[in-house]
Amino acid sequence: MPPHEELVTDISSVVKAFYAGRQSFRIFHGSTSSTRPAHDARVVDISALSKVLEVDAQRKRAIVEPNVAMDKLVQATLAQGMIPPIVMEFPGITVGGGYAGSAGESSSYKYGYFDETVESVEIVLATGEVIVASESEHADIFKGAAGSLGTLGIITKLQLKLIPAKRFVKLTYCPYTTSHSMIEALKQATKDPEIDYVDGIMFSKTHGVLMTGQLTDDIPSSEKPHTFSGPWDQWFYLHAMGKSVSKASTDYIPIAEYLFRFDRGGFWAGAVLFGSFSFFPFNRFTRWLLDDLMHTRMMYRALHASNMSSGTIVHDLSLPYDTAEDFINYAAQEFDIWPLWLCPLRAVNPPTFHPYSTGSESGGAPQPMLNIGLWGTASKDIDSFVRQNRQLEARVTELGGRKVLYSHTYYTEEEFWQLYDRDWYEALRQHYSASSLPTVYDKVKVDVARMKQVQNVSWIRRLASLWPFAGFVGMWAAIWSKDYLLHKRRDWMRWRLAKDQ
Repeated sequence: MPPHEELVTDISSVVKAFYAGRQSFRIFHGSTSSTRPAHDARVVDISALSKVLEVDAQRKRAIVEPNVAMDKLVQATLAQGMIPPIVMEFPGITVGGGYAGSAGESSSYKYGYFDETVESVEIVLATGEVIVASESEHADIFKGAAGSLGTLGIITKLQLKLIPAKRFVKLTYCPYTTSHSMIEALKQATKDPEIDYVDGIMFSKTHGVLMTGQLTDDIPSSEKPHTFSGPWDQWFYLHAMGKSVSKASTDYIPIAEYLFRFDRGGFWAGAVLFGSFSFFPFNRFTRWLLDDLMHTRMMYRALHASNMSSGTIVHDLSLPYDTAEDFINYAAQEFDIWPLWLCPLRAVNPPTFHPYSTGSESGGAPQPMLNIGLWGTASKDIDSFVRQNRQLEARVTELGGRKVLYSHTYYTEEEFWQLYDRDWYEALRQHYSASSLPTVYDKVKVDVARMKQVQNVSWIRRLASLWPFAGFVGMWAAIWSKDYLLHKRRDWMRWRLAKDQ
C-alpha cells in the first residue's frame, strides 16, 4: 500500500485536473452506509485511504484515514486501552462517513455528533489544494464540512479524540409503559454524571425499555458476560424486548460487544429481509442459519442490489423533547412501524446540516433533541411511497424537527433551503472554490422521475424488487460481495475479544 502522502498527492492531481476542466465529481469510498440511490457521475476514488496511522494513548488521540471502519478503529484503540467517545453502532460505518454525515450514538447526549470528537482534518479542496482544518485553523470549513456530505472537499485524514476504555458496559434496562414516561426518563438519565450511555426502544405504544450504561472493569462473580455477535446469540433488540415489563435488570457486556450490539439484524431491519421470504419462519434457528447475511455490511449490499430501499422507510428523525411524543403518535397512526429507537442528542449550534433546534423559551439558544429511528416497510407503489415520505417530512418540520440526511429525501429545493442556511453554505463554497462540486441538496434529493423510468424500462429490475425475488437478489449480492470474507474475519475477531475479556 503506498504511504499516505503519496495517495493524497495522487488524489490532489486528479482533483486539479477536474477543476481545470470545470468538471464536477463525486467521491468513491468503496462502500456505503447510505440508503440513498446511487448517482452516475465522474468520481475520485479514495478507497485506498483505509489505514489507522497512529494511536497515542498518552495524548488521547488517534490519526486515521477516512475509510477506516468503526470495528477496525475500535480494535486499534482498545489495544492501547482507549476508545473513541462516539462509536457508531454499525461496524462498517467509516470515520470519514461519520464526520461528513450526522453520526450519533448512545453517548451523543454527552459528546455530541461524531465530528465533535474530531480535532482536525486534512482536506483536498475542489482546486486540488491540500489544507489542514481545525478549530484554530480554517475553522469555517472545519465546522462547515462536518455534516456536509463531502460537498466542500475530500477528507483524507482525521485526528480523533480518545477516552480511556474499560472492559465492560454495565447496562441497566428499565421498562416503561408509555412513550411519555419513556421520553421523560431518557431526559432525566442524560443529567446523571455517573452514566456513560443512554438510549431506548419503544416496542409498542405500551412497552418501552430505557437502557443506561456505565463503563466498568468489574463484574460480579455471579454474573456472566452477555455477547451478541455469535451466531447463536440473541439479537440485541430481542434480548432487550424480553426484559421484564415490571422491574429493572442488568447485564455486563464486553465493551466491543456493546458498541456494535445492533450489528446483527441491523437493529431490527433484518426482520424486513425475513419478510422477503414469508415462507421462512423468524426464529432463533433461522437467524442462526442466515446469520452471515444478518450483519449490516451484508444487509446494505442486499438493500441496494434488490432495490428494496424503494418501499422501505429508513429514517432517523430528530425532534425537540417537547414534540417527540406527538411525532411518535403520528408515526404509530400513519405507519404502525415498531420498534422505534430513541437516542438523546446534545444541543448543536447552527449553522449546520446536523439536526438542531432553537427553543423560543430559551431565547433562541440551541436545545438538546431526541433522535427517533423509524425503520420499516411502506407502500410498494412509487407514487404512494413518495406521498408517504412527503407527508412525513412535512410533519417533522411542523414539529420543529429535522431529518438525518443519510436517507431518502423528497423535499423540493425551496423546501430544503428553508430548513438550512443557504447563504452560509454558499459563502463557504465560494470561499473554498467548491462551487463545481454537487451541493448537499444535489446529493440527498431523490429523482422520482428517474426512479420511475428505471423501474418501468427494466422488467428485470422491476421483478428483482418484488416478493419473493427481492430477497433472493439481495442474498445473492451479499454473498458475492467482497465484504463477505472480511465480515467473517472481523466478526470472529470481535467474538474472540469478547471471550478473552
